Amino acid sequence: MPTLHAEIALAQNNPFKAIESLQAAIPYEFGWPWAFPLYPPYVRGKAYLAAHRGSEAATEFAKIIDHRQIVVNQPIAALAHLQLGRAYAMQGDTAKAKAAYQDFLTLWKNADLEIPILKQAKAEYSRLQQIVSP
Repeated sequence: MPTLHAEIALAQNNPFKAIESLQAAIPYEFGWPWAFPLYPPYVRGKAYLAAHRGSEAATEFAKIIDHRQIVVNQPIAALAHLQLGRAYAMQGDTAKAKAAYQDFLTLWKNADLEIPILKQAKAEYSRLQQIVSP
């Protein structure tokens, strides 16, 4: 339930309420056999992005990437790379952001080109490509 409440708070443009809602999910974020493991950190990461807290968002998305054997073929396994890229971009770390976007685009290289999130990711990556890394 905390994850659903957090998603509702995000839909209402209230990332701080979403973050607060997810506190109750921390002990269970690696999931139960019948639950979606690591979904709470994914939603928490989205909430941190919405709150412009890139560092905290990156930490949440890294949990998913670091435990990809748990999420296996769930959509968040690939989407965590995209969101990590967004978190790094928010922090101004262009090199890490580009690498995370590349990882996402590699995972989705055979996807339908008309999928909205893929089109958005490609546009964001293109804008990053125009930034010269230090």
